[in-house]
Amino acid sequence: MSPGAHSAPASSPGLASAAWHSLLWLVIGNAIGCMVALLLLMPAWNAWLGEWTYGRWIMVHMNVMLYGWSSLPLVGFLLVVYGADRGPLAPWCRPVLWAWSAALGVGALTWLSGQSSGKLFLDWSGYARVLFPLAIGAVWALLAAAFVRVRAADSHASRAARAAKLLGLALLLAVPFTIYIASSPGLYPPINPDTGGPTAASQLESSLMAVAILLMLPFGLTQQKPQRRHVIPYAWLALGAESLLCVAMGRADVSHHSPAQFLSLGCLLVWVPLTPAYYAAFAWNANTRGWRKAMLAWWVLLLVSGWVMFLPGVLDNFKFTDGLVGHSFVAMAGFTSALLIFVLVQLMGEDGWIFTRSWSFHLWNWSVLGYVALMMLAGWLEGNDPAFTIVPGVARNALYTLRLMSGIMMLVASLEWFAAATEVLRQQQAAQQFAVREKTA
Repeated sequence: MSPGAHSAPASSPGLASAAWHSLLWLVIGNAIGCMVALLLLMPAWNAWLGEWTYGRWIMVHMNVMLYGWSSLPLVGFLLVVYGADRGPLAPWCRPVLWAWSAALGVGALTWLSGQSSGKLFLDWSGYARVLFPLAIGAVWALLAAAFVRVRAADSHASRAARAAKLLGLALLLAVPFTIYIASSPGLYPPINPDTGGPTAASQLESSLMAVAILLMLPFGLTQQKPQRRHVIPYAWLALGAESLLCVAMGRADVSHHSPAQFLSLGCLLVWVPLTPAYYAAFAWNANTRGWRKAMLAWWVLLLVSGWVMFLPGVLDNFKFTDGLVGHSFVAMAGFTSALLIFVLVQLMGEDGWIFTRSWSFHLWNWSVLGYVALMMLAGWLEGNDPAFTIVPGVARNALYTLRLMSGIMMLVASLEWFAAATEVLRQQQAAQQFAVREKTA
């Protein structure tokens, strides 16, 4: 779909830069994912990599996907919400984004060199442990400066909006300090012997956090539809009721075989019909339709598959297998990626065309679905025979080869998006240079 097919305004250079940086890390993460998938097929090739073997690359893969691809679109969202992407502060967006990417690049080098705190997704150590929180602090400083400028310039903004933004700044200020402190190996052990594994309470807690984000997100993106706004309070009431249930549930070492556990977790299934109804109560740009539907479809699959996999007999077979890899792929490559792209398309308006080309949309989503199906099958076979994954065989190698092919297709889709984002950024820079020449002429 061409840029001219949309009536929504184009994105700001700051937002376009955030999209470009996020897609850069998506491409890097996908390329590393393909490489480690190849290493699982050809484990002897690890010897050619010296110390940079599978165990170190997989750490880089997971972290660049979380702190690069999954985080930078949200940084772009904050730049727009606080107004930092326009006005006199707009030129600072690109240096701040480059500082973020540079700190993440330093982190990748430290993880490849074997420096790590030993904690999953909190592997920051050495220089990277200082640089990345500083990069987050730079984003916060830019948002705070934008908040002060906009507040002084716009006296008509509601008190509720100002209070929400001020609360957001207070919460965001804690993030760099939290990451620095939590990355310390001395704070708590990477493996906690006191935990009893996943419980319905722990699963419900993380799921309700995702629900809360889904419910809050539209308020920073668009307006409500008056004829459907009655759905909104019901969704928030459901979240409140489930939060009270979560507080009342048993914790510690509780078996998932207890009916109270899997029946309580089943309350999340109410969001299967409620989330699409909630999002239908808001007005969205026409070009978000495809990714909005994809996001909601992945969300439904995540809820249903998560509950089914927690059931007695099912979790016993899938635990510690590739089946959990498949489920995490539903959460990250499916739901989270679709949500991030949906947000970017909504924010970028006319420039959202970079994500809406039919072939790359279908290539990404069907490749992810194929990957999930392959890993679910591999996990079930592994649960019946633990040697299935450890000892290479015809069936195992066939599944892993198909997984590699799925990863390559995802890489191709992300390369197309990155190339399109690069073109949008180039056009914006050319337009800025032309405007400067016209002004000085």
